[in-house]
Amino acid sequence: MPPLHTWLLMPITLLSLSWMGEAEADIYAFTDDQGVPHFSNMPDDRRYTLLMRTESDTPSLAPQVRTRNAHRRNNGNLYAREISHAASSSQLDSALLHAVITVESGYNPRAVSGKGAMGLMQLMPATARRYGALDPYDPAQNIRAGALYLRDLLALFNNDIQLALAAYNAGENNVIKYGNRIPPFRETAAYVPRVMAFYQQYRRAFPG
Repeated sequence: MPPLHTWLLMPITLLSLSWMGEAEADIYAFTDDQGVPHFSNMPDDRRYTLLMRTESDTPSLAPQVRTRNAHRRNNGNLYAREISHAASSSQLDSALLHAVITVESGYNPRAVSGKGAMGLMQLMPATARRYGALDPYDPAQNIRAGALYLRDLLALFNNDIQLALAAYNAGENNVIKYGNRIPPFRETAAYVPRVMAFYQQYRRAFPG
């Protein structure tokens, strides 16, 4: 049976169309008897259950969606220099860093998660210290540390972007624990295709 992450390619395409435009759709999922996960925004099997609810671009929400997207683009431009520098020094695609930051913090340098992750790339305290971010709320330090961590994850998982992203979200030990596959965690199953969808979008906006 193919690795779990290969089965995420179809929803990535689907989500790319969703997040690249103004409209978004709810995502449903189920795992079949062979352990293969299935994703869809148009569930045609009774086994599908709601995985992730996203905003619908109804007329009443459209101005809010446009405002949010404009805010994201403006913040992306605001930190473009730091992202470009970190991408170059860590030999990563700047579009990938933009995608991670979009999903992790929405470009909010003061973001703090319930688990204590901090800043633009939502670094845990131990990760921030490990990669030299003395002030994890400083955009340049945070982005640099997050980029170095992501680079190491890519090296650990043979440049498999989806596995590296899964490890960034759930921890590398969990990816290894599940046989170098995306862990069967609800949050991680939604996180990986979402980052990948933004990555495909930003590859056109932030080349290099």
